[in-house]
Amino acid sequence: MAYRNIIFSFLFISISSWAQVRYIDYPSPFHSKIGKSGMVVSQNQASSDIGVEILNMGGNAIDAAVAVGFSLAITLPRAGNLGGGGFMLVYLQDEQKTIAVDFRSSAPNNLIEKDFLFLKKNYDQRRYGYKASAVPGTVAGLLETHKRYGKLSLKQILNPVISQAKKGIYVSYDLNQAIGSADQIKLDDESKSIYYQNDAPLMENDLVKRTGLAWTLNEIANNGQEAFYSGSISKKIVKAMKQNNGYISAEDLKNYKPRFSEPILTTYRNYKIFAHPPPAGGAAVLLEGLNIIENFKTNEMGPNSADFIHIFAEALQRGHMDRSRFMGDPLFYNVPIEKIISKQRAKTLAKDINLNLVTKSESINPESLFEEGENTTHYSIIDSNGNVVSNTYTLGYSFGSGVTIPGTGILLNNQMNNFAYQYGESGVIDRSASIGNRFESGKRPMSTMSPIIVFDKNDSIKLVTGSPGGALIPAAILRMLTGIIDFELTLGEASMLPRIHKDWPKENLLLERGFSKDTINILQSFGHKVEESKTMGSTQSILISSKGVEGFADLRRPNAGVAIQND
Repeated sequence: MAYRNIIFSFLFISISSWAQVRYIDYPSPFHSKIGKSGMVVSQNQASSDIGVEILNMGGNAIDAAVAVGFSLAITLPRAGNLGGGGFMLVYLQDEQKTIAVDFRSSAPNNLIEKDFLFLKKNYDQRRYGYKASAVPGTVAGLLETHKRYGKLSLKQILNPVISQAKKGIYVSYDLNQAIGSADQIKLDDESKSIYYQNDAPLMENDLVKRTGLAWTLNEIANNGQEAFYSGSISKKIVKAMKQNNGYISAEDLKNYKPRFSEPILTTYRNYKIFAHPPPAGGAAVLLEGLNIIENFKTNEMGPNSADFIHIFAEALQRGHMDRSRFMGDPLFYNVPIEKIISKQRAKTLAKDINLNLVTKSESINPESLFEEGENTTHYSIIDSNGNVVSNTYTLGYSFGSGVTIPGTGILLNNQMNNFAYQYGESGVIDRSASIGNRFESGKRPMSTMSPIIVFDKNDSIKLVTGSPGGALIPAAILRMLTGIIDFELTLGEASMLPRIHKDWPKENLLLERGFSKDTINILQSFGHKVEESKTMGSTQSILISSKGVEGFADLRRPNAGVAIQND
């Protein structure tokens, strides 16, 4: 009997020990997808899959970026687009060179004083309908970048996207909710015919085929930029503009060109952060914010501690101050970007930060040197050779102006709303009065979009990311960067840190859920006016780590996804 008990005890202990050894646990609930080759991270899994399909065909990151950009117009119509604009960073591994591509929408060229006065006085007219739309830049930006740096033919790239448009997509919960919340769709007959059925938003799981977009994509596949800017598509856009008293002319479309330039950058704790130059004003907030935070010993703090959040908020406030006053189209205004993102300016601004007291906006002197839509989208791509694309583009508001050009499926932006119409008015100090972003014919409005690429001390790719969110974009990316660099968090952990936003000259400190009551109490004792916020942004990120190529799609917005290229 004793012998049997000994045997039983031995077996029990052995099995228990084996179970403990074999049981797997993880340091974080936020899991990256890990690969060894190419990867696409976007706000829609189906579009990410198309990007990897292009990589598997032998395409590079630029080819995949074109396919994803066009596909998102089908899968994420509130932000993915052919009728908007944005900013892109491209890294070419063989040349070890980073290029900035500005395809921001621009104001029509022949607007006169009465047009400006009309838009200034008619708020809704510059937000909704045909007058709200600036000249679209997305198609030119994607195709010109492909022409310079792509490998596959345009037809090869667009064939899967055309097929997707013809076969259609099933309406997700997210798309159903987005349609229902964009009232401007109902003001346009063409948009309503696409996104509504029986006078109600398309229902979840409905199959919606995009025949108009399929036609448009086929025209572009066969005739390139010419189709959109001077050919068959252009003719439809101009006809609709004339019929609806819009501003965009045939000459505006024909003369639109994307701009290629060098990125701006700063260093942060031995990392190099590359961002897009003006009119991408969000980049200035981000880089200036990093430069300010670098003056403080964050290693003695926690990522969610009141001390760190206070410094973070103070840095953001100062960055948004400079964006609000001095950011605009560099072809129309001499933006002092090098001064804004200089280490010296950051040191000067950091000296005025009290570690235990909030800085009132009126006490920050902006001379020491408008409503923004949040429904932008970002995607990040890397190919097997190390080429990278970081791209953020937008229609402005969710579904932009609400206008769809008949027969094309193309939703137009509402970027005419993004100029500073109150420039010159006494007593107005916020960005609605910005000298850099005042309205001018032919100008590109300032934007908070800020795609970035981060390199480590060995000049190797470390991180590719960006976010939608309007004025919330810089804070979302800054939170990601400090999480990874300052606090050595995983990509998932850094992505899912509760986010904050502090603007200028607004006083409120916006906090996502997730901060402890103790932290909030301390922040309030510093003088912060804390306000609970809905989720902020949606970062789509790629991290190069010891594990390989890691991708994480932000959980804040449904249907985002990582697609991995298999070796």
